[in-house]
Amino acid sequence: MKEKIRVRFAPSPTGPLHIGGIRTALFNYLFAKKHGGDFILRIEDTDQNRYVEGAEQYIIDALEWCGIPYNEGPGREGKFGPYRQSERKHLYLKYAEELITKGKAYYAFDTSDTLEQHRKEHETKGKTFIYNWHNRLKLDNSLSISPNELKKRLDSGEDHVIRFLTP
Repeated sequence: MKEKIRVRFAPSPTGPLHIGGIRTALFNYLFAKKHGGDFILRIEDTDQNRYVEGAEQYIIDALEWCGIPYNEGPGREGKFGPYRQSERKHLYLKYAEELITKGKAYYAFDTSDTLEQHRKEHETKGKTFIYNWHNRLKLDNSLSISPNELKKRLDSGEDHVIRFLTP
């Protein structure tokens, strides 16, 4: 049995939708339509610092105005929802923890301010700060702290992110 094609457009609600976004949505929509598939709208709203109130509705209105209807997405729920990334975190946590267990990811506690300080320190030396294997061992993460310290910080609810462990 052949599976139905599903393509998605995943804009960030950070302001007005620009022509490049419309072009991408149109290509995906036309591809889905040609192959009898579904065009999915997923809102990439995980960067709450850049979130603009009303931008999601603007995106929906812009797609409608351009004649690009979506089959599933906010307001048109299907079996693969939710369609806002921020509402899918619980789905991803299981897989993120699996990556950590397998040694393919790690917890990072560095704040934006700390990382910016590292960038500035590198700039004063005429270098570019790169978040690579060498520098990551000098940063505040589960690769550079003890297992007991890691447990204590996670149990306390300290802010952190999970990063892929790349070579």
